[in-house]
Amino acid sequence: MKINWGTGIVIGMALFISFIMYLVINMLTDKKFDHDLVTEEYYQEELHYQEEINAETNAFSLEENITDKRVKDGWLIEFPKNLELTKISGNLNFYRPSNEKLDFNIPLELSSHQVFIKDEQLVKGRWNIKIHWEYEETPYLYKNEIVY
Repeated sequence: MKINWGTGIVIGMALFISFIMYLVINMLTDKKFDHDLVTEEYYQEELHYQEEINAETNAFSLEENITDKRVKDGWLIEFPKNLELTKISGNLNFYRPSNEKLDFNIPLELSSHQVFIKDEQLVKGRWNIKIHWEYEETPYLYKNEIVY
């Protein structure tokens, strides 16, 4: 059977459309590609965005800000050494954009200027770190995006 150029174009287009449909159906039905919302109360969060900006500005105005880094067995977060530990309160939040089930919060109850997150709590991939904390009733916010 001889195929002319018109038939070849139609066959090529049909194969391309079939390939695209396969990808779409595969992504819609596979749990691996399940993406969660950033937050359930998105609009409520937006109302408090200016407070976050102010808290982040307060953190940038400190002599020394929070630092974080990867260490051998996990992730290390260090608070400024010039701050008194008993006056620090807040919440440490690890957010995984690709899987809501991996998110976790840690209340800040500091006994040293360091917080250590073990390897078992962190899965390889992208994480967003948010630390909402107060020192002498002044709110601070530290944000960082990491790849573990």
